[in-house]
Amino acid sequence: MLLSILTLLYFINAAVALLTILMKPRDVSAIWAWLLVLIALPVFGFFLYLFFGRGLRDKKKYQLQQSDLKELENFSQLQEKTLSVYEPKIEIPELQPIADFFSLLNHMPMTQKNDVEIITDGEEKLSTLLADLRQAKKSIHIEYYAFVTDKTGQRILRVLEEKAAEGVEVRLLYDSFGSRGTTPKDFIQLKQNGGFAQTFITSQRALMKFRLNYHDHRKIVVIDGHTSYIGGFNISDQYVEPTKRFGYWRDTHLRIHGAASSLLQMRFLMDWNVSSTEPNKVSYHLDYFFTDDLAEGSTAVQVVASGPNSEKEQIKLAFIKLITSAKKRIWIQTPYLVPDDSMIAALKIAAGSGVEVKIMIPDRPDHPFIYRATQYYARQLLKENIEIQVYRGGFLHAKTLIMDDEICMVGSANQDIRSYKLNFEATAVLYDKKVIEQLEQTFVKDLEACEQMTAETVANMSAWLIFKQQISRLFSPIL
Repeated sequence: MLLSILTLLYFINAAVALLTILMKPRDVSAIWAWLLVLIALPVFGFFLYLFFGRGLRDKKKYQLQQSDLKELENFSQLQEKTLSVYEPKIEIPELQPIADFFSLLNHMPMTQKNDVEIITDGEEKLSTLLADLRQAKKSIHIEYYAFVTDKTGQRILRVLEEKAAEGVEVRLLYDSFGSRGTTPKDFIQLKQNGGFAQTFITSQRALMKFRLNYHDHRKIVVIDGHTSYIGGFNISDQYVEPTKRFGYWRDTHLRIHGAASSLLQMRFLMDWNVSSTEPNKVSYHLDYFFTDDLAEGSTAVQVVASGPNSEKEQIKLAFIKLITSAKKRIWIQTPYLVPDDSMIAALKIAAGSGVEVKIMIPDRPDHPFIYRATQYYARQLLKENIEIQVYRGGFLHAKTLIMDDEICMVGSANQDIRSYKLNFEATAVLYDKKVIEQLEQTFVKDLEACEQMTAETVANMSAWLIFKQQISRLFSPIL
């Protein structure tokens, strides 16, 4: 009798699971992944789906989209006063279609006259950022997935408090999930000094509104409208000092002085205003943006952003555009390699066309399921004549892509489905052979700490390890 009741309950669970999943449009792969969770984990699976699988409501998506359109209109009006740094043409004519494509993805212009510095060490990034923050005269805008108020976070926070007390406009936006341990109490002094701090919109009442699966993964700093940062480093001790778990943290970040800072400023203001109630929203003025008389550099830079409020998956499209446009090489660094079918197809096409495709991944996990899925996809791509390098010099967290000798990308987006579809991400696209040479030199240096994955490597993997990879891969659409 008990067995019959349990069997009936199991079939009811399966039927309800099917109806629940099919009620919302989603990829077929995601449907099967969630069905596996819901059927394999009765009751508990529903709670997982409730908090991690429901997606943003259409009303919320519309609100975010309309907010972005309004902010872009404000920005386009300001561009008229600084047109010379938004020249849409680039020096290499054959790359113009790519540049135009990226501009249309977010309706963000091409910027000229940028001075770009590549930073690959956490302590260097922290000290450089602190020095720039101390020089701020008008505004400091900071947006991080992880702003942890440990020793490193406190060093940043003390400077922010000092600058706010001096009358500098200080605004800090953070994702509460990524900033675990950080609470509003940590920012009391900042607010008393005249600064502002708040969580990103998807962090606000996330538990009650079932938004636990959507995170602001961007890492953006803009100082006085002319100096900015974007890349992979967050604010926490583990990004600065070697730890027992990760060892040395190997990441890549950009410091930009130039017109691209206006694009990152625009992205910050969009995110701040959509996360704010009316009294705390920011009005636009020219002081927030770069002006031509400050121009010193020679690098052309674009910014591409994406998030679950749009169905376009802009950053994934940017990756695919570069991969399928390559003639000589595609070099990628990523901590997570969980691509979807379209990205796998693009990589196969490139490798099958004689393009040298190299992908560098870490040798240790920070998320076990994702790491095993990364190993699975690395094995599969190895079969397609794609070179897989496993970094053993610490934890590789860099998110970079080099196409031929003309274009590179550095930002917050990983090569995984979460970054393509679920996270709010931002990446910089750079056109400058000197910058690309520096990024290439960094990649080559990292190769010295790598071990290449080979057919022999795969053959020596245990059956248990292969099993864990296969199981993890089943959940890749929802990792």
